[in-house]
Amino acid sequence: MTLRTGHIGLNVTDLDRSLAFYRDVLGFALVGEGKEEGRRYAFLGDGDRLVLTLWQQAQGPYDGARAGLHHLAFEVDSVDRVREYEAALRAHGADFAHEGVVAHHEGAASGGIFFHDPDGTRLEISVSDGVEGAPAPADASAPTCGFF
Repeated sequence: MTLRTGHIGLNVTDLDRSLAFYRDVLGFALVGEGKEEGRRYAFLGDGDRLVLTLWQQAQGPYDGARAGLHHLAFEVDSVDRVREYEAALRAHGADFAHEGVVAHHEGAASGGIFFHDPDGTRLEISVSDGVEGAPAPADASAPTCGFF
């Protein structure tokens, strides 16, 4: 298959609040924005490419019971980097789906943190290895990202 994800567009209820979260907490760079009345948006990148667009056009928070996005996952190179993001998110007061770094499934080397953006969209920051021995959620809040 030759398709790759280009960028993700999220509808948000408050562009300023979401921009502060994705830029100031997660570290995305503001690439461009539109502030016209009734058409507010922000383009966010990682320095080399567009990653995320935020569109202020939602009337209410994320609803996981509706068809559409289950979660948005970002990858990093090390579990230490995952923990750096966890610390920044905790300092910001982010809502976490699980406590700390969790494995994708029991005994997995991959895993990460799962949390929500200001509109309740479920987000993940994960690493492909380095979380051996981390717990795998098995309660009502599981699965982490649909693996179990």
